[in-house]
Amino acid sequence: MSWNPGEVLRLVDSLHRDKNIDSEYVFQAIESALVSAARKQYGEESEIVITIDRDAGTLKGSCNGEEIDPEVIGRIGAQTAKQVIIQKIREAERDSLVDEFEEQIGQMVSGVVQRAEGGATTVALGPVEAILPRSEQIPGESHHANERVRAIVYEVRPQGNRVKVVLSRNHPSLVARLFEQEIPEIADGVITVNAMAREPGYRSKVAVSSSDTRVDCVGACVGVRGNRIKNIVDELSGERIDIVRWSDDPEVLIPNSLQPAEVEQVLLCDMIGRAIVLVREDQLSLAIGRRGQNVRLASKLSGWDIEIMTADELEEQIERAVTGFCELEGMTEELAQSLVEQGYLSYDDLEVIEPDALQEMGGLTDEQVELIVNQAEERARQAEVVAAEERRQRKIEKIEEEMRAAAAADAQQTASPPSETDAATEAKEDPEEDGDANAT
Repeated sequence: MSWNPGEVLRLVDSLHRDKNIDSEYVFQAIESALVSAARKQYGEESEIVITIDRDAGTLKGSCNGEEIDPEVIGRIGAQTAKQVIIQKIREAERDSLVDEFEEQIGQMVSGVVQRAEGGATTVALGPVEAILPRSEQIPGESHHANERVRAIVYEVRPQGNRVKVVLSRNHPSLVARLFEQEIPEIADGVITVNAMAREPGYRSKVAVSSSDTRVDCVGACVGVRGNRIKNIVDELSGERIDIVRWSDDPEVLIPNSLQPAEVEQVLLCDMIGRAIVLVREDQLSLAIGRRGQNVRLASKLSGWDIEIMTADELEEQIERAVTGFCELEGMTEELAQSLVEQGYLSYDDLEVIEPDALQEMGGLTDEQVELIVNQAEERARQAEVVAAEERRQRKIEKIEEEMRAAAAADAQQTASPPSETDAATEAKEDPEEDGDANAT
């Protein structure tokens, strides 16, 4: 095999036109590879220079200042150039796929499951095998070979000559893309998804609005007899979806986001981004939700730190906060009242207050502000120690109670006489005893 200048020029030009790779970059890559190959023959310490004529495609080289035999260069160059060009073609194809899938990050794609093993699922997306890791799957769901699956393109990166595409089914974007696909009014721009909060596999909240007063945004998303939202829920393995009406006014949006609970009043504490939401006693557990899920999602949706309580609980907290704040050296009752009105209800809150804000509210010096904040930090730490000890004691009491209940159950089972059913069963299991009884 010998060096063919015309063939090399043709291949380099083809790479430039078809794969959009700079010709000079390819020439330099071939020259660098030729030098590496020549060093294997002439020694790693040799000073070797090899160049390719960009117009004629001919080779010229030297080793330690002496010209290398053109035939030797040709033999080295033919195989090396072929390998470099093949490598550049693979890299170009990889980079093209990387660019293609990077444009789809955050978008929904549909593919066919190839295999599911070790928790990860491999999905065929045209020329690429994408990965749906266990961590990006909806909790509790499983996938099988040849199943069609929809997911979000989550991450794209080159890996050698290949492209690694990571998919996600637990990203909030999947819900948004499904809404766009199932609800034409969203695709047309009549209805807008303004905010979204999701706990994959369990519950999502989606806030929507309509630019056309004749179109009910919530009703359109639900569909006739709930058919539209049902398709989305089915795709998400039964995940519950709350559709709420969006508002720029937090006092309207927050009650909407806490549905189905009924809210009596919303008190906004702008300085700390907290919203105190008052509900009736019978709505308290509904507003908070199972394990705090409803209020947690509502907080994410609205962008406010929501705290649910009844009017009586708020009054108790206010009294406790004012009393506690007044115990701090340098604190006046007037300042304590002002802090409470701004939503600061605990020593933890005082830890994060802006010194300038506290200084302005109370007309304090820098030293007085520092003193108050330091005292609040210390009391907050003490309160956390007490709370941790209370949690530990409750845990111990619960374990002891469970042990006592188990012991009582064992004792009752031991003391109970055998029932007629038990006696009949024992008789059937002992044929000799059964025979004696019949004889009698």
